[in-house]
Amino acid sequence: MTEPASPRRCNPVILNVHVNMFMYATCYLIQTNTLPYLSRNLGVDFVQFGYLLSTFGIIQLIGGPFYGRFGDIFGSRAALLLAFASSALLYGILAVASTIPLLFVSQIPSIFMHSMHGGQMVITDLSSEVERADALGKLWLSYGLGSVVGPIVGGYITKNFSEQTAALVACLGSILSVIFVFTFVPKTTKKEELVQTKAPDQQSSKCSVFSVTKLCSLLSAPGVLLLLTAKAFSGVPFGIFQNMFPVVAMDTFKLAADGNGYILSYIGILTMLSQGFGVGFLTKRFSDYTLIKGCFFIFIWSYLLMSFAVTVLQVCLVTAPIIIGVAIINVVTSSSMTKAVTEADTGAILGVSMMVDSLTRAISPTIGGFLLANIGFYSFGYLGCGSCVIVSVVAFFKLRD
Repeated sequence: MTEPASPRRCNPVILNVHVNMFMYATCYLIQTNTLPYLSRNLGVDFVQFGYLLSTFGIIQLIGGPFYGRFGDIFGSRAALLLAFASSALLYGILAVASTIPLLFVSQIPSIFMHSMHGGQMVITDLSSEVERADALGKLWLSYGLGSVVGPIVGGYITKNFSEQTAALVACLGSILSVIFVFTFVPKTTKKEELVQTKAPDQQSSKCSVFSVTKLCSLLSAPGVLLLLTAKAFSGVPFGIFQNMFPVVAMDTFKLAADGNGYILSYIGILTMLSQGFGVGFLTKRFSDYTLIKGCFFIFIWSYLLMSFAVTVLQVCLVTAPIIIGVAIINVVTSSSMTKAVTEADTGAILGVSMMVDSLTRAISPTIGGFLLANIGFYSFGYLGCGSCVIVSVVAFFKLRD
């Protein structure tokens, strides 16, 4: 058990979590960068690739909320071990995948593949409410570093070896994270009094991991539904772009695996800088709701410009404000929701927040695959612009400080 401490101190538990988030992002982006090429080699088309990514999102959608309850009850170490073991299993199956059905089977372990969620649980337990948004942003900084390294490594391995070799490297990296977590992360990072309070009825609490009633009650906390709605409407258009861009880069812009890796690294750098440094700066000067409304206003014009982008450079320029805005919204909404519930339920509410991320990953690839196959890349921008106009109008009247 670890006493709550400021994330600004050199806390070995927090340091280990940051290292593991870097490794998780690196391995995940290695897989993300190579999956389109592995799928294409096995004969997967646009629509099937969208179904594959949607399968990943749907399975994560199912497991996310219950993973949060699992962490609240059994502790942070057990939750992180489960997440990294699931990651290793997914990448390991991909490394030996030789048929399209096996590609879909490889996505099943993603039901507990919630390493970032587990890391956020630890940071939330060890940070005060005042520091929480900045602390969670710093965790995304470590993830962002991995997002920069992962695509480059994945592109290099794919170009010089094979897609299966890249998946195997990701598998080995996840196994290394399992060892780190087991060695350095304590069983629980909840406050002493919270652990003692729930100890007498620990056995009866274990059955509540799958309590739908408990999860529904969290949705009634002040402001939670509004925050989830804002996160969902910012996530779906960006999820379409992020999930389908590797395919767009390969077929529309004719980029090789290493070139695609550089684009994904660019996205990772912007996300890293925004969440690692921008969130702390902005949250000290503006309220959460003001930041959300401002981001959506910027999204409208950025998505509109995306519809007219015809080169990779233009795409990189017009998506910069979108990447930064989505990064800020993700951190601000997660931080705000943990403040709306009791400290004993922070893992569960983060699971609900992650459920929205999984929902966007579930529906975005299918929508994106349909749009790309039947209309074209420019439709991504029009869809994002239209949805953000609607949200901006609603936010103006509903989101009040």
